[in-house]
Amino acid sequence: MSNGTEIPLSPTSFLDRAAAVFAGETAILDGDLSFTYREFSDRSQRLAGLLLEAGIQPGDRVAALCANSHVMLELHNGVPMAGAVLVPVNVRLSEAEITYILEDAGARLLVATQEFAETAQRLSARTGVRLIVAGSPTSEYEQLLNVSQVHRVAWTDEKSLLAINYTSGSTGRPKGVMYSHRGAYLQSLAMAYHSRLGLDSLYLWTLPMFHCDGWCFTWAVTAAGGAHICQRRIDASEIWLKICNCGITHLSGAPTLLSMIAEAASAMPDHKPERPIRVQVGGAPPSPVLLARLAKLNMQVTHLYGLTETYGPAVVNEWQPAWSEKSIPEQARLNARQGIGNVVTQDVRVFDSEGRDVLADGQTLGEIVIRGNNVMMGYYRDEAATAAAHIHGWFRTGDLGVRYPDGYVELRDRTKDIIITGGENVSSVEIERVLVEHPAVLEAAVVGREDNRWGEVPVAFVTLRLGMSASEAELIDFVRSRIAHFKTPDEIRFEELPKTSTGKVRKHDLRARLKASLAQERGGGSAGTLRDS
Repeated sequence: MSNGTEIPLSPTSFLDRAAAVFAGETAILDGDLSFTYREFSDRSQRLAGLLLEAGIQPGDRVAALCANSHVMLELHNGVPMAGAVLVPVNVRLSEAEITYILEDAGARLLVATQEFAETAQRLSARTGVRLIVAGSPTSEYEQLLNVSQVHRVAWTDEKSLLAINYTSGSTGRPKGVMYSHRGAYLQSLAMAYHSRLGLDSLYLWTLPMFHCDGWCFTWAVTAAGGAHICQRRIDASEIWLKICNCGITHLSGAPTLLSMIAEAASAMPDHKPERPIRVQVGGAPPSPVLLARLAKLNMQVTHLYGLTETYGPAVVNEWQPAWSEKSIPEQARLNARQGIGNVVTQDVRVFDSEGRDVLADGQTLGEIVIRGNNVMMGYYRDEAATAAAHIHGWFRTGDLGVRYPDGYVELRDRTKDIIITGGENVSSVEIERVLVEHPAVLEAAVVGREDNRWGEVPVAFVTLRLGMSASEAELIDFVRSRIAHFKTPDEIRFEELPKTSTGKVRKHDLRARLKASLAQERGGGSAGTLRDS
């Protein structure tokens, strides 16, 4: 029974606390701009006033088309302070896709940073959504902010709608994933805890803030009283220099980003970081080879796993002290697993097709399912999709994995990415991990191609490291020497890998490339490597 002293949870409360306790400490560094926590709080509350004066009412949707910037951080606090709902927009989507999101969400206002002003103006003209551009001190955003009064809406329901984050839409229309104040509050604390954020933390924003609200680090860094270091564009050399020269302590991103940073570091051997860097990696499973490279750069990698539907990372590969006594290759293998539920995730399991737990033997494949305090409220205006995403009270990830005796789960593939060749299930991730062990391979992605004889055969798309070379035959032999022959790619294509804005490989684009070229290939089945075991 409540004693009347409880306060509804909201991630905006972290900024209230930081402004009171760390008022004069640096909160944000954005290029030449610097803001203390007192200033950050004041600007966010005046943004709430700006929204009120613009006619935004509680429950209205405010969209953000912004670079990683102080503006985006202010929106993550000012919009909910006004009682409105934030809709972070993926800046790398097409205008048609963004138009769909603005219309589906029913956005009444769009705030864009200067980098996307021209795109935002066209979107505003197309949809009728009012636009405010933020940039220079003379921008409309700054002018309105300067004359606005501070404003706050008192929250009474922590389970009310905070944000709508749209999925990538790789297999259809993007779906709006609904976040609550309570869920974001708890996920923020989980991220602060697992990444060991503190008062001396300098968090470099290499992860897009629009992606799952920056995995809730937009609020987690503030909760810890650390400093947000805004990285507006991805430049691996610039990022590595900041890591080495600016005392960066934390960053997050996909394995692709970390590969880019490792390559940049190898080109600048004289630059070393001042202290260990805590790195949170999500997306595709990082290969043990990549993890070993990063360890040599004093980058301590924690593998996280999750989806837009779980506020970002719901699973963490918690490092066990006993693992430190194991060999480096074994440490890398253990660290490449996805792990266990974070501190606010109730549980993570692996189910068979009947909704039962698979054997925890590290071999039996099933679908990874999650339940806990960081699972979405549902899909916006889509009850059918919401119902389809759940089974027996668990959220279905659509990812296939195994569970080990220690309770840790390991992702093996997306359901749609499993390749069935000659009746055998082949994991694309397994082949990719072998390929990147080759010293000349920077990145690899494997998809299935139709085959008259085998049903499907694996085809690998490979990006080589700068200044290095490898032939198709060499890589095929390399793979055949390490895994079963039927898993070996029939073809290696040396092409740039198409990626999403968060660094994930767009495998549906690769499948489209194969489908387009299928008519030009020889008929009568594959003439590549034999598919014997």
